[in-house]
Amino acid sequence: MSTVADVRKNAEQRMHKSLEALKADLGKVRTGRAHTGLLDHITVDYYGSQTPIPKVANVSMLDSRTLGVSPWEKKMLGAIEKAIRESDLGLNPASQGDMVRVPMPSLTEERRRDLVKVIKHEGENAKVAVRNLRRDANHALKELLKKKAVSEDEERRAQDEIQKLTDRHIADIDKMIAAKEAELTAV
Repeated sequence: MSTVADVRKNAEQRMHKSLEALKADLGKVRTGRAHTGLLDHITVDYYGSQTPIPKVANVSMLDSRTLGVSPWEKKMLGAIEKAIRESDLGLNPASQGDMVRVPMPSLTEERRRDLVKVIKHEGENAKVAVRNLRRDANHALKELLKKKAVSEDEERRAQDEIQKLTDRHIADIDKMIAAKEAELTAV
């Protein structure tokens, strides 16, 4: 039998995971410099299943503005190049021998605006996830009330706590988005 404390703890942990996921997603939005984590979310068809590039190739830094992707199987070269080109990152990879070179274009004003739109969209998705978790927690509290496991006062107090938790996480999301936006717009 779950308690009010269990519901609250579960909601808090899941909201925290939403923040961590947003932080990881924002880390992938580049600021003009290359980093190997940039290609982590791009998948290629590997024997019929969608597999992230780092699982089928070695991703390395060739210099501060260029990534090198060396597939473990030579036949994956074209698929990797195509996947990077078609991704939402706006990169233009080029095959060179048994490696795909991925140069990072410098960020134009238009590209910066596009990236700001991308991060704001990510932020909205994270807020929706947090609000959905609030709804789930409130539903669980109503179930406890129905089963007479808690009093109406306890349920009301717990809902207020869940709301404060939600507000705090949404404020954190706004801060993360604002910081990333400032990082992107700084020239």
